[in-house]
Amino acid sequence: MRIRAFRRLWAVLSLSALGDWLGLLATSTFAAAQVDNSLAKGAAFGTVIAVRLLPALILGPMAGVLADRFDRRFTMAVCDVIRFVFFLSIPLATLFTDNPALVIGWAAVATFVIEAVAMLWTPAKEAAVPNLVPRARLEATNQLSLATTYGVTPVAAALLLAGLNSLLGQWDVPEWAEATDVALYFNALTFLANALIVFFLIPEISGRAAATGPGERKPGMLREFLEGWKFVGQTPLVRGLVLGILGAFAGGGVVVGTANLYARELYGGDAAFFLLFATLFIGLAGGIVAGPRLVGALSRRRWFGLSIILAAGSVIVLALAPQLAFAVTATLFVGAGAGMAFLSGTTLLGGEVDDEVRGRAFAVVQTGVRVVLMFTIALSSTLVGAGGRPTFDLGPFTVELSTTRILLIVAGVCGVMAGAGALKQMDDKHGVPLLADLWASVRGRPLVKAEPKPVRGLFLVFEGGDGAGKSTQVNLLADALRRAGRDVVVTREPGATTAGAQIRRLLLEGEAVAPRAEALLYAADRAHHVTTVVRPALDRGAVVISDRYVDSSLAYQGAGRTLPVQEVAWLSDWATGGLKPDLVVLLDLDPAVGLRRALSRSGGADLLESESLAFHERVRYQFLDLAANDSGRYLVLDAEREPEHVASVVLERVVELLPAPDRFQRRSDDRVT
Repeated sequence: MRIRAFRRLWAVLSLSALGDWLGLLATSTFAAAQVDNSLAKGAAFGTVIAVRLLPALILGPMAGVLADRFDRRFTMAVCDVIRFVFFLSIPLATLFTDNPALVIGWAAVATFVIEAVAMLWTPAKEAAVPNLVPRARLEATNQLSLATTYGVTPVAAALLLAGLNSLLGQWDVPEWAEATDVALYFNALTFLANALIVFFLIPEISGRAAATGPGERKPGMLREFLEGWKFVGQTPLVRGLVLGILGAFAGGGVVVGTANLYARELYGGDAAFFLLFATLFIGLAGGIVAGPRLVGALSRRRWFGLSIILAAGSVIVLALAPQLAFAVTATLFVGAGAGMAFLSGTTLLGGEVDDEVRGRAFAVVQTGVRVVLMFTIALSSTLVGAGGRPTFDLGPFTVELSTTRILLIVAGVCGVMAGAGALKQMDDKHGVPLLADLWASVRGRPLVKAEPKPVRGLFLVFEGGDGAGKSTQVNLLADALRRAGRDVVVTREPGATTAGAQIRRLLLEGEAVAPRAEALLYAADRAHHVTTVVRPALDRGAVVISDRYVDSSLAYQGAGRTLPVQEVAWLSDWATGGLKPDLVVLLDLDPAVGLRRALSRSGGADLLESESLAFHERVRYQFLDLAANDSGRYLVLDAEREPEHVASVVLERVVELLPAPDRFQRRSDDRVT
């Protein structure tokens, strides 16, 4: 809201949303008020509602082309002027004719025109927003916009119309000043105000005029239309978004369409229907407002697919709910899932679709949502009304089926499939476990997508406590592989690089640092080490042998320093890009023996070696736990055995990992060829 251009656009959006909802309520009520027969009132009300669907069917696909083709500020201003004129003409029609059919007919015509220009105004506005705010604030921007459109303004419109009815009902006012007429006059003025604000106060919305250079001709509208649909069909992100959003709103439409009869099946009557209807929109607003906080740092592409699955799965739960309390809870989750899907989908469209085709992408979503929502509401309400509750006589007992519940189950299953399909197409973290990533993201530490692992080299790591003989075994293995003609790179952590050597001195020779600082320094060394030494060597097909790697941090900083092991693992995983060794050789040794070896070899203890025996015992058991949890990738050896025997076993295991053409055989005299 500190961004002036967006602040003004948000004011326009608020007025426009209020006008849309007030126009829907007032126009429908106005049409119904022109006749006295209850059946005719229902037909008039339904006719005006149905007319709102027609522009989406007829003009929706072309609206995006126009939004991308013309200057957006000019487009929005002209659309608002047209809406002002036609909303104003609806109540004025009664001044020219007393024929109810003509008045209702004109209201339907005006509604069609108003809805048609709204189909053009909306994608122009949506496509302009990402150009007004920083990309990092786009989600918060959409939260504010959607909460205003679907949370605040519907309630404000209903209260305003109810207030006008109550206020003017106390006075004897002329026919042209009835509550619905006054609401339509006010509504018309909101669109006039919008046109003036957009045209004179928000020049930043403009931008499509520069889409072509001097002397260049714009492509024809048909070509732009076909290119837009081709883009939607061939882009996995947009295709998944459209599939998922339509699936979510189809489920919501079925809930709305079946809610009346469903409420009666729960013996709740009209009060239960209104409760379920209100709960759906409360959930929608809750998902929009609270969703980003709930999922934390989860990938927005994954969040979108999971939101669809949440909404559809809740529809299935709703179908099976035995009591109203369960139904209300399930309905709340249906709305929350749909709200989160709409927010994440809108944010992805605005942030990841190029400006040149953004209007057409938004138009496809807008058209699909309107058509699917209206169609599923109408179809589901018709089916449950016609199906009723058929009873089957099975002899000893009878079975009564609920068409409403069957339809909800079908809608829920289809929605789950749509969400799963969207997630599969849009997932940007293939290979990262979904539920584990969700749980980690809620806690603020999403799992990291592993960088592609080199396919040519072999990455071997030696781990173990101090004095276990890692350096000796590293050198013995390296010598054996080099004699066999292999390209071998021997390295260590920390200290394999110039920067790493400085970090090593800080960690082992300088003043002791806090445990968290120590973990961060090891991660910094590891990130630089992997990027500059390990990956380049693996990429050229070398065998990389490292003295210590990630497991040392898990053991020393995790178990030894008693830091949360999962946090240390996440930090190391992020630092290495998910690079894992092909084999970890764990040299297991009693810490007391290992420390005596280390002290006799070096003559003095570094900061880690000087820690207590209990510290080193925790380190040892953590190493053993890690090996037990991933035994296929570990080779655990007794480090008290003769070094030559240990080296022989290690070499035998490494031979199995080498590519077939490069393997070498051992002769009876134990020489390597």
